[in-house]
Amino acid sequence: MSYRIVVDSCCELPEELLQSGRFERVPLGLEVGEYQILDDDNFDQAEFLQKVAEYPQCPKSSCPSPEKYVEAYNTPVDHVYVVTLSSHLSGSYNSAVLGKNLFEETYGEKQIHVVDSESASCGEAQIALKLMDLEEEGLPFETIVEKIEAFRDAMNTYFVLDNLETLRKNGRLTGVKALMASTLNIKPVMGADKGTIVQRGQSIGMKKALGKIAELVALEVKDAASKRLMITHCNAPKRAEALKDMILAKTSFKETIILDTAGISSMYANDGGVIVAV
Repeated sequence: MSYRIVVDSCCELPEELLQSGRFERVPLGLEVGEYQILDDDNFDQAEFLQKVAEYPQCPKSSCPSPEKYVEAYNTPVDHVYVVTLSSHLSGSYNSAVLGKNLFEETYGEKQIHVVDSESASCGEAQIALKLMDLEEEGLPFETIVEKIEAFRDAMNTYFVLDNLETLRKNGRLTGVKALMASTLNIKPVMGADKGTIVQRGQSIGMKKALGKIAELVALEVKDAASKRLMITHCNAPKRAEALKDMILAKTSFKETIILDTAGISSMYANDGGVIVAV
């Protein structure tokens, strides 16, 4: 195997792939008052969500240092690909690029390509798995770089949350002009536009909001039969399964993957959030 795919810890991947040697996760930091942890294999979602629920202020995150990325790049493979959170949501992308520059100053040039996912969570995972597919086809590095950028540009991300407060308080909803009061049980259906969060619609209640996402997927996805449907959820497996059934009733995919959120995604999605990337 002559490649490595480095992802930040907002990217959820199946455990068997994380153990395959193809991938390496670089953890971000999580902070809920005095409770400070790394978003790594020791992350305890239940404990974290409890801390967030009890804390009167907003949880925070910190991106990996460029040096952490340098360590991840220092591997005996020919090609290194990096997939990060949207640069509009985190400094992880900038750290990864700085890490590439530092690595080449120290060790010399290497074929490293950093991808701004313009997404998060399963959006990052979509890109990471597509990189794996392209490498397994034996394509040249330059061809893979071209194809993965086009794949990223064509990808769609959708999500619906029970609670938008973390995103709002952390200034991540600058592209959303207005949101209805949560007391009315109106659920905004959100999406991504070049990495910026935008509102795609709204529905009364979570079930109808999930149905709206299914409608958007069916309307907007191209060549679904050749793609993966990826869904991540924060402590909401039944919602994720219900959404999967709604989507598959309208269109077919080659594979469906459902995963629970890791730390950073749990912080932003909050308890009950569901994210889709296609």
